Amino acid sequence: MLLLLGAASSAAAQQSMLRGSVRTRDGQPAPYVSICLKNTAYGTQADENGNYLLRNVRAGAYTLVASLTGLQPQEKQIQLAANQSLTIDFELTENARQLAEVTVEAQSLRAAASVGKISIRPLDLPQTAIVLDRQLLEKQQVLTLADALMNTPGVYVMGTTGGYQQEIAGRGYAFGSSNTFKNGMRYFNGIMPEMVTLERVEILKGSAAILYGNVAAGGVLNLVTKKPSFRQGGEVSMRLGSFGFYKPYLDVYGPVGNAGRVAFRVQTTYEKAGSFRDVVQSERLYINPSLIWNLSPATELLIEADYLSDRRTPDFGTGAVNYTIAEVPRSRFLGVEWGRFSATQASLMATLTHRFNQKWQLQLRGGQQDYATELFSATRPNAGNFVQPNGDWVRGIQRNRATDSYQLLQADLTGQFSTGRISHQVLAGADAERFRPTTTAFVSLARYDTVNIFDPAKFRARQDIPALAENTITHAPVSRFGVYVQDLLALTPRLKLLVGLRYTYQQTLSDVYTVARKTSVLSSNFDGAFTPRFGLVVQPLRTLSVFASYASSFTLNTGVDISGNALPPSLIHQYEAGLKNELFNGLFSANVVAYRIINTNLAQTSLVNANTYTYVKELAGEVTSQGLEADLRTRAWRGLSLLAGYSYNDTRYTRSNIYVVGSRLRYNPNHTGHLSLFFVPAKAKGLSFGLTGLYVGDRVAGRSTRLTVNNDAYRLMPVPAYTQLDASVGYINSQLSLRLKVGNVLNKLSYNVHDDNSVNPITPRNLSVTAAYKF
Repeated sequence: MLLLLGAASSAAAQQSMLRGSVRTRDGQPAPYVSICLKNTAYGTQADENGNYLLRNVRAGAYTLVASLTGLQPQEKQIQLAANQSLTIDFELTENARQLAEVTVEAQSLRAAASVGKISIRPLDLPQTAIVLDRQLLEKQQVLTLADALMNTPGVYVMGTTGGYQQEIAGRGYAFGSSNTFKNGMRYFNGIMPEMVTLERVEILKGSAAILYGNVAAGGVLNLVTKKPSFRQGGEVSMRLGSFGFYKPYLDVYGPVGNAGRVAFRVQTTYEKAGSFRDVVQSERLYINPSLIWNLSPATELLIEADYLSDRRTPDFGTGAVNYTIAEVPRSRFLGVEWGRFSATQASLMATLTHRFNQKWQLQLRGGQQDYATELFSATRPNAGNFVQPNGDWVRGIQRNRATDSYQLLQADLTGQFSTGRISHQVLAGADAERFRPTTTAFVSLARYDTVNIFDPAKFRARQDIPALAENTITHAPVSRFGVYVQDLLALTPRLKLLVGLRYTYQQTLSDVYTVARKTSVLSSNFDGAFTPRFGLVVQPLRTLSVFASYASSFTLNTGVDISGNALPPSLIHQYEAGLKNELFNGLFSANVVAYRIINTNLAQTSLVNANTYTYVKELAGEVTSQGLEADLRTRAWRGLSLLAGYSYNDTRYTRSNIYVVGSRLRYNPNHTGHLSLFFVPAKAKGLSFGLTGLYVGDRVAGRSTRLTVNNDAYRLMPVPAYTQLDASVGYINSQLSLRLKVGNVLNKLSYNVHDDNSVNPITPRNLSVTAAYKF
């Protein structure tokens, strides 16, 4: 591969490159500006941040033109030498005469998500993709991933167990660490990710198994950090908020040297806060350096690293009594004051991109990620000892430690070609992953002390920290390899077919060492699975797509069958159909999608021969998730823009040997909806106003209903619906910005509930202000 790249780079050695940024007179990025070499076929378009790149330009003298309806065109005379990289920036001013005639130039509201590994035009993709760009994240002053997901119908927070994580789900399925990515590499989401350093948040709904192998059926989420820039600049900001919150942020970027070949970026932020919950505190530090190096006009190397340290008080919420949320003050803390949760995560990734020509590209990616977490706290209410009807609760103590070392190698070849009248957009690739997790479980203390959740003064709580011995140490290495190919065929300009196939092979080992006995239990499992994908797109109009698709994915199973053999993976079938529409010359984008997801062979505890050991299982279950999603986006019109969405989901057991058929799966709301309005008054230059509303329908938590009659240990627990409203106002000029946000304006009370043992209330009304200076 290196020889191939070397030969290609040598062949392109006489090609030059143009790059730069386009800004408006007030210093703001000018997206979608057309950049072209006058009287030639060379041209491109500035991205959403106003940056552009023209590759493989022959040496010579040119006139470089930047133009966009509503802005005064600008021309610059340039002279390119062979193998030269030249940076040319533009600053455009408004053209009053053009603005009086035309207010907007048609542009797609839907950016292609890089999580799809290939840049397919959104109207050509038989799948739902959502991109939340940096401008939106800044407008809404997004602090957590949950804040960003207020803009994504059908993707929601399903729990916040312990208060140190945000568990995300979509279409009835959890987005575990296998479904969460950062810059295309799997990301451990047991830690809340840093949001202020992100360029965008990408969500690809439905099956992504052909791209990433073992992922849950609901979709995948990709966090994209800000990249290095050849334009010198930076930003410094400070955010202050309720409950003693403060968060400084520094961002510095620019070129290295004068050759225009190397650029850097360094972002860092520190956060410290109290909480509306008594005793609870948190402290975070994040650093994100990156470097881009243009090895040749056709080849670039991007190196990205990050480090996150997160320490906070574990908080398992207000408790529940007899599967009913306890009526205690929202601020009451039931854990031990000395409890702690600590996490560190560090990653390093290199991405080598080589463009053979305008149509073919090869991308090689390699990465290393390590994390370590430790939890030492009171046990969850009801996870060990149940809270009694009078509020008495015998607290236990738990401790565990986990580490993982993860490596990724990936190669993707993308290209375009034609066979007769049929054009092809192809993705072919391979990936290899290795996980090395180690989990240490300590001997728990079942009875530490007794407290009363209604009357804290009833008992005197212990303050000493007990010593717990190590119980088991589990090593569970996983090695995974996959190859895949996908082709988008344009059979006609209005009829397109997407087909693809992946094969994944996985090896899972397990070594459970019991410290007291000094014995180990070893097991191994080898699984392979094919996952196909088919999609049909019909475009009766240039701005309208109607699509239908089928895809399969798989979930690996632990345990053995009644004969002691390893269980095969469970296959999941997914069906999706919908339409995508861009209206009024690109001013509106409207989409509607219906889906059905069936896991026809869900692994459940085997009851054959009355065997109730949990590790002995059979493929006897079935879960069906079905629903509808709709969303609407607009560009700014007379200063007003809108985002709105609605989702309906119903996820139930449709076959089971353990649970009641027809019972709902936990944590998934039947209905979600969101509405965001932004207004920039024309006569109040620099001012902006925003309003964001989120509706989360009723859910169930508790414990899935067993077939056993009158078994009170397994009951579903209703969680009521709620509506949250956030409001914001901001002032922005070319360098300075000041933003004010009021979260949960109506001070609604609701909860994120895991089982019945982590009942965490949502944040009450809160205030934050952010001041930022760009240089």
